[in-house]
Amino acid sequence: MDRKAGERTLLASVLLSSPGPIVLGIGLFFGRASTQLADFVRRTAELLAVVVSWAVFRILRKGGRVGEARKEKLERLAGLSVGGAMCLSGAAMLFIPILSRSTEKGNVAFGLVISFLGAVTNTWFALRYHKLNRQSPDPILAAQRKLYFAKTLVDVCVTGALAVVAFAPGLPAANFVDLGGTLVVAVYLIASGIAAVRSCGEKSLERAGLGSRR
Repeated sequence: MDRKAGERTLLASVLLSSPGPIVLGIGLFFGRASTQLADFVRRTAELLAVVVSWAVFRILRKGGRVGEARKEKLERLAGLSVGGAMCLSGAAMLFIPILSRSTEKGNVAFGLVISFLGAVTNTWFALRYHKLNRQSPDPILAAQRKLYFAKTLVDVCVTGALAVVAFAPGLPAANFVDLGGTLVVAVYLIASGIAAVRSCGEKSLERAGLGSRR
């Protein structure tokens, strides 16, 4: 695999993920659906994850040599920071339905458009990372593949929830769908964060075991 292809794909992920939190942040001035707020936090956490992955990928694959100790420290720091951010974001999402007292959801058009476009874009990136990792297995690209497949599934859920809120706000089911969308986002963030932290711990134990055997 061309290292530049992986780096270019990661950079494209950063650039295309950046507008999402900004647009959704603006949209929160017009709409108060808990799913839209959850989506804003989710996309911010995911953007952080992609930025960290791109930075680590670039450092570890540039021309000069990188010591094994530094490589392990960078990968562990990246994994723990991203996993921690996702866990905290997911935990915060669980409190949104409790803190949200207004039944009027407002205009969720911004969130609906962004989530739909996100589902389409993330599908392409998931397939792209799958192809790159299949050509030449790489832990960072493999993680991005899993992340983008999960992002696609969540975007589909969020799109469905916001569509119900936007086109059928008067239905009693609208509030339940909105709540369901929030819970899906929260579970996804927490599960992803725990998986990232656990993966870092397992890798550290494996390396420590190998080191002790030597």
